[in-house]
Amino acid sequence: MRHAMRVLRAEALKQHRQIFGSKLVLFSMLVWPLLQLAEAYYMLHPLQGGDSGGQRLLAFLATGTLGFTFFFSLVQSSWHFSMERQSGTLELLFLSPANRLVVVIANGFGALVQNVWLFVSFSVAMFWWLGVVDVAHPGMYAVVFLALLVPAVAWGAFLNSLLIFSRDSAFVYTLLDDPMWFVSGVRLPTSALPELVRAGGSVLPLTGSLAIVRGALLDGQGVGDLAGELATLAGLSAALLLAAVVALRAGEARAQRTGQLRLF
Repeated sequence: MRHAMRVLRAEALKQHRQIFGSKLVLFSMLVWPLLQLAEAYYMLHPLQGGDSGGQRLLAFLATGTLGFTFFFSLVQSSWHFSMERQSGTLELLFLSPANRLVVVIANGFGALVQNVWLFVSFSVAMFWWLGVVDVAHPGMYAVVFLALLVPAVAWGAFLNSLLIFSRDSAFVYTLLDDPMWFVSGVRLPTSALPELVRAGGSVLPLTGSLAIVRGALLDGQGVGDLAGELATLAGLSAALLLAAVVALRAGEARAQRTGQLRLF
C-alpha cells in the first residue's frame, strides 16, 4: 500500500506540473462543462412546460454533465498518457519497478481529481440552489460519490492500458467523445433511444453511474432500490480492471519481443 501511495503521489504531481500548473486550466475546468450544460439546456428547454419542468430538466442535464466530466476527463488523460510514448518518459515507467496496474490507476485518479473538483463544487451549489435534490437518507451521498469515482477510475485504468499501446490514440479519443454522451444518457434519457443503441450504451460504465446518480439524487431511491444497478456497475468496474491487467501484460510482452510499444 505504501508503494502504491508513492506512485499515486508521483503521478499526480507529474500531471499537475505538466498539465494543471497553468491558471488557464482552472478556466477550462469550469467553462467547458458549463458551455455543454447551457447548450443542452437551451436546446431542450422550449420542449418543457413551466418553471418546475425547467428546474427538473436542468437537474437532469447537470447530473449528466457531471458524470460526463468524470469519465471524459479520463479519456483526455489517457490520450495525454499515450503521448508520453513520443517524449520517452513512458519507456522509463516500464523500466521502473512500479506496478504497471498501479501506474495506470494512479494516472487516471490523479487526472480525475484535478479535472473535476471545480465543476463538482459548482454542481453541489447549483443543486442546492435548484432545490430539486431528493435523497432517501444522507448515506446516499456517499453512494453517489462512489458510483462516480470507482467506475471512473476503472474506466481510466482500462483506457490507459489500451492507449499506451495504440498507434492511433486520436481515433479512440474521437470515438469516445460525442458517441459516449449520446448512448450513455448524458443529455437524453436512455429510454428514448432505440434498443440497439441502449444495448451498446449499457456496456459503458457512465450509463450505470448516471442511472444511480439520478435515482439517488433526483428520485429518492435507496440502496435497495438501486441494488441491481449497483451490482452491475461493480461487476463492470471489476471487468474493466481485469481487462486492463490483460492488456498491460499483452502489450508489455509484445514490447519485450519487438522493442516497440505497439500492440494494435
